Amino acid sequence: MAGGPGERFGNWPQRLSFALAFAILLLSIGLGAPVVIVIVALLLVALLGWLRFRNEAGPRETLVVAGATDASPDLRAALDALPSPTILVDRRAIVQHANRAAFRAFPGLRKGFPLSNTLRDPGLTQALESVLRGAEGERAELVERVPVERSFEVSIRRLASSERVSAAVLHFQDTTQSRRVEQMRADFVANASHELRTPLASVLGFVETLQGPAKNDAAARERFLGIIAEQARRMTRLINDLLSLSRIEMRAHIPPAEPVDLRPLVLHMFDLLGGLAAERQVKLVGALPEDVAFVVPGDRDELVRLVENLIENAIKYGGSGGKVQVTLARRGADVVLEVRDFGPGIAPEHLPRLTERFYRINASASREQGGTGLGLAICKHIVTHHRGRLELSSPERAGLIATVVLPAYKAA
Repeated sequence: MAGGPGERFGNWPQRLSFALAFAILLLSIGLGAPVVIVIVALLLVALLGWLRFRNEAGPRETLVVAGATDASPDLRAALDALPSPTILVDRRAIVQHANRAAFRAFPGLRKGFPLSNTLRDPGLTQALESVLRGAEGERAELVERVPVERSFEVSIRRLASSERVSAAVLHFQDTTQSRRVEQMRADFVANASHELRTPLASVLGFVETLQGPAKNDAAARERFLGIIAEQARRMTRLINDLLSLSRIEMRAHIPPAEPVDLRPLVLHMFDLLGGLAAERQVKLVGALPEDVAFVVPGDRDELVRLVENLIENAIKYGGSGGKVQVTLARRGADVVLEVRDFGPGIAPEHLPRLTERFYRINASASREQGGTGLGLAICKHIVTHHRGRLELSSPERAGLIATVVLPAYKAA
């Protein structure tokens, strides 16, 4: 393409120098000058020729690189303003610029080094190569498993100078949380279906038996009807727990404000669960000071369910320790409820997952105790609704301590 006058004649001093050097070379040869002078003239011509080639061919290449991959101040500012990790690479997939979010997400990232040194995902590499070969754009999924599992959706777009791809921009959207929620939803549906299908299949099986072989067997009929009733109660408990979770989640955005005194509520639970504790040979012990107010802003029904679940859970699963201790205390502007059993305790790897829906350390033992796998999940949702926190610990695997911290009620 023809350039303008400035471009055409702007380098005339170099062209003139080249012509003069070439003339000197010819004269030196023609006049029989010493070999040294001829060699010097030859080197001068070669040097000026190389400079001319660099200035005529090089600036276009430099323009492409500077305009696209060297990241102008405006481009750097635009990339740095993006909240998501964004990386600019040249046509060789060398990192030219990355915004702050990218360096936070990928600490090993280095400018001037290949992107593959840090991100070694084959799918990402293939998508980037496709864009650098001329594709308009590609998408890829990146899953990082170290130090923690994270997932990103990567959008790759090309930057071109004329018709030549000179760079590419990679934009990373963190999908870790959305994938986790999606997986939890899928697990929840699968677990809920399984928990309902199992007792339902048992009920149908016994009904068919009663209609057939055991039709006239009074003893079998009595036993099978008892099993059917127990399975029906199990399904009822599960459905009630699912409905409770749904109700709590629907009101999660509205903080409860009714003043509720936890001390009489705990004493009521001692009376209510005293029979179960006696049956399991567990002693209920309370440390509930009478001269301290344990009033919190809350929903009474939800707090009743919270205390009931925690104490019942301690009786059923920590009953081998022979004692369940419930403590109320004030900690600054908070009210602290602690329910502790003295059973075998829980391994550290299980503690973070105890509040997940349907998570059980021993599924068969849990079902034998009449558990639905939702008790602690409901507790967590109730505590969250009350703007508090639930902490689970098992010191030296000697029992389980459930600590609930709630803000104390402040009268208007």
